Amino acid sequence: MNRIDRLTAILIQLQTKKVVKAREIADRFNISLRTVYRDVKALEEAGVPVGAEAGLGYFLMEGYHLPPVMFSKEEAAALLTGEKLLQKMADKSVGNYFSAAMQKIRAVLRVKEKEYLESLDKGIVVAKFTPKAPDQFPNHFLAAIQQGVAERKVLEMEYFSSYKDEVSRRQVEPVGVCYLGNSWHMIAWCRLRNAIRNFRIDRIKTMQVLPVTFHKREEDFLQQYINRFMQPRGVQKMVVRFEKNLLRYMGEQKYYYGLIEEEPEDESVLMTFLYGSVTHFGRWLLLWGNSVDIIEPEALKEEMRTLSEEVFLHYQKNIPIPKPC
Repeated sequence: MNRIDRLTAILIQLQTKKVVKAREIADRFNISLRTVYRDVKALEEAGVPVGAEAGLGYFLMEGYHLPPVMFSKEEAAALLTGEKLLQKMADKSVGNYFSAAMQKIRAVLRVKEKEYLESLDKGIVVAKFTPKAPDQFPNHFLAAIQQGVAERKVLEMEYFSSYKDEVSRRQVEPVGVCYLGNSWHMIAWCRLRNAIRNFRIDRIKTMQVLPVTFHKREEDFLQQYINRFMQPRGVQKMVVRFEKNLLRYMGEQKYYYGLIEEEPEDESVLMTFLYGSVTHFGRWLLLWGNSVDIIEPEALKEEMRTLSEEVFLHYQKNIPIPKPC
């Protein structure tokens, strides 16, 4: 990126936040802090009213705005990809808002970029199976939760607890949202339990944003929860040799079971996994019959013997015994 393009990009970045740290600019463009200081000074000399607060960062004076920004075709294509993803990965509320935003973006594109998007539209497909939720769970609360997080508003909701099989009404202080395990989760301080809790958004029956604000807590509960969730819990290393012809049928499944290393051999592939349950992993290996060879651990071999025997006995008892002639 040449310096003129970088200065323009820095100016756009300064408009995205109230205060932008010099380190954020340096990290984004992979430049030194000294270069950031020179670039900001160049913007000031060009007449851009850049303010600075010691220890905080840079900001633009109130009332200063760039004229409408034009998107490149690559940037517009990236936004189109985001729209396709949100249609499958987000709930109805956020998906609708993003589609509305994309209509505004398309309206300011030049004819060339519009034609580029139209030709690309059918060439991007996000194929994700999303089971239809019961009517009692409308699954359109993500936007309301985002409002609660940004404005520190208390949320009141009816929530279905699957392990208790009951619906409870509670008030929560939302900390943030995260996408884990193929579903959106709200991490919030539950006033009923007086503790941080994780709520699956697709299990919320009703929700309203209350005109009640809460004080920001010192702890970073959202990051703490994600770190705890992502920590390996009792994972084991499992090394298995698969026949090469299985790879066409395996697809992405190997990643769901913690694949970390794949070493091709003559007629096979040696795969190393990290997974938390020998039993679950063994049941998956049963799919591949005698086309796999377990290298380690010994516990997995023993589990496969047990599972195979269970399957054999199950079908053996259902085989009719032939009558003697």
